[in-house]
Amino acid sequence: MTGNERSSAVPETSPVLSARALHKSYRGGLLRKRQHVLRGVDFDLYPGQVVGLIGENGSGKSTLMKILVGALAPDSGTVTHAGRIGYCPQAPLLYPRLTCDEHFDLFARAYGMTTHAAAESRQALYEELGFTRYARTRAERLSGGTLAKLNLGLALMADPELLLLDEPYAGFDWDTYQKFWVLVGRRRAVGRAVLIISHFVVDEDRFDRILAIADGQAAPR
Repeated sequence: MTGNERSSAVPETSPVLSARALHKSYRGGLLRKRQHVLRGVDFDLYPGQVVGLIGENGSGKSTLMKILVGALAPDSGTVTHAGRIGYCPQAPLLYPRLTCDEHFDLFARAYGMTTHAAAESRQALYEELGFTRYARTRAERLSGGTLAKLNLGLALMADPELLLLDEPYAGFDWDTYQKFWVLVGRRRAVGRAVLIISHFVVDEDRFDRILAIADGQAAPR
């Protein structure tokens, strides 16, 4: 299955990710007034689905993503998920003096992967994303595009059931953008779920659903 082919599978009974009545607010400004960012966000993500989440700057997209991955607590509401999570943050969280190989080794240990499984996954990702020649290059010497590839590769390494991506293709050239969607299509075909946050969506036919965040809520577009 290629990256722009839709899955014909009917969603399973149990979603891999559920968000219910999520609220989040912050105090800001000179008067320290409470600003409501999320006002009761609800949505489900099922195995084999690719869902896009869009919204303007300041709409709450990144706040929602942080809540979904457990990096930020909501004021109220619940998040439940099943299986492993792979997270690709908008700004790569990498160690400047570690090479790409060393990053993969570090994350493999965190995921509890065997040496053999880690080596196979790492090599496949190098080849699929096209940055094998940078395996022994420190992160501080990588271009922005290659850093984005490493960031995505680390999220994909353990073959998670749920993949959460925040602006994943920022910095990709056209060739890498196409490779990205091939990877997403393969994951959809084997029942993996993918949530992609972006400022806007260009290739709408690549998604099963698109949700827009506005006024603190997520609604189908």
